[in-house]
Amino acid sequence: MSHLPAPSDDTPPPPLHVAVIMDGNGRWAQARGLPRVAGHRRGAEAVRACVKGAARHGVTHLTLFAFSSENWRRPRDEVSALMGLLRLYLRNEVAELAREGVCVRMIGERTRIDADILDLINDAEQRTAGNSRLILTVALNYGGRAEIARAARRLATAAAAGHLDPDSIDEDRLGAELYAPDLPDPDLLIRTSGEQRISNFLLWQLAYAEMVFLDVAWPDFTEDHLAGALVDFHQRDRRYGALSG
Repeated sequence: MSHLPAPSDDTPPPPLHVAVIMDGNGRWAQARGLPRVAGHRRGAEAVRACVKGAARHGVTHLTLFAFSSENWRRPRDEVSALMGLLRLYLRNEVAELAREGVCVRMIGERTRIDADILDLINDAEQRTAGNSRLILTVALNYGGRAEIARAARRLATAAAAGHLDPDSIDEDRLGAELYAPDLPDPDLLIRTSGEQRISNFLLWQLAYAEMVFLDVAWPDFTEDHLAGALVDFHQRDRRYGALSG
């Protein structure tokens, strides 16, 4: 049963963009005496619930932190298992996502990702490009600092070539060089497993996001947890540096 009230004229609109740090897969598995990959497998089911719930509750943009640039430091067998699950998800879920009006996108460096996975990502992006019910962005081999550094390099290169006046560089110009400049900034960040940090995720874009930290591990995340976070979001007073009205 959803925690959200039935829609009415007085019901506030949902946040436009929800970003999620899906944390706790390994600890969920270890607490049950299972290999860490079992937590990642169960976490894939939570992804399904989150995507369906976001679309059902009117969220238009959902960004999931799937694999950070730092995650390569994990044991080789765990990284291999994660990539295998990504392959499986892309093969099994894209057709349904396309039917449900979901547009799939990826942000992050595409280096180090196996060619067959990149082919699956490219296919998913092409097959769903015309959809607009929910923009599902997957952050893969992603780091927020690296994204900002990449944008700065691109601007520096343009300036050095004489194509850009350095004095014209402002927040909007730098933002235009990020991986997905057309995405609105997240209104709400959700992180599971009780950790209360953003772990190099969307550092530029989260400047004014509301944050909800949940004690539930990601494999146990359900649509009800999403609904509860949306209710929490609507109780916040978002001032963007100004005074309350």
